[in-house]
Amino acid sequence: MYSLSSMILMGVIMLASWLVSSRLKSKFEYYSKLQLQNGMSGQEIAEKMLADNGIRDVKVISTPGQLTDHYNPTDKTVNLSEAVYNQRNAAAAAVASHECGHAVQHAVGYEWLTMRSKLVPVVNIASTYMQWILLAGILMVRTFPSLLLIGIVIFAATTIFSIVTLPVEYDASNRALAWLKNKNMLNPAEYAGAEDSLKWAARTYVVAALGSIATLLYYISIYMNRR
Repeated sequence: MYSLSSMILMGVIMLASWLVSSRLKSKFEYYSKLQLQNGMSGQEIAEKMLADNGIRDVKVISTPGQLTDHYNPTDKTVNLSEAVYNQRNAAAAAVASHECGHAVQHAVGYEWLTMRSKLVPVVNIASTYMQWILLAGILMVRTFPSLLLIGIVIFAATTIFSIVTLPVEYDASNRALAWLKNKNMLNPAEYAGAEDSLKWAARTYVVAALGSIATLLYYISIYMNRR
């Protein structure tokens, strides 16, 4: 019964994830048409935010693909997808400033970012072997339940990572929006678009965390009901 409930919950979260992702895509498409009056590109927005925060050892570079925007604390680079790097619209401003928000977090030693960075190596290793251990653990749950328990512990690490990611992402967006507003980088309509874009982007992380928690509970239920 508990497993069935977990599966239903997972189905609901998968549907929510699809709805949020679709909404996010439509929002970014809409705000990509809202051109900035200041005429600044995502690259220029990012470089100015870094400079205004006294950060001079971080480079802003273009990276291939879509939705590939990220901050790399290892080599101190703000990586913007080609569209965000070159375009001059509210969506690009939102993404560029958000990624710079992570650079600011790194510069000030934001504790949640530090914690997430420490978890990255663990999650990378877990992601490589986790699915195979869980699959084997389910198949052998009656004869060798400890294998599934090992898989659950490994999966729990990725769940913790998803949870820790939430404050990191929300804080980066808050820093971005505060800078955009305080520096009068955008007019009211542009700012509202950037704020709306980041709001929906943050919700994808919420759904991902809930999905990870639900999946973890599902595996735990299998282990608990193995007899």
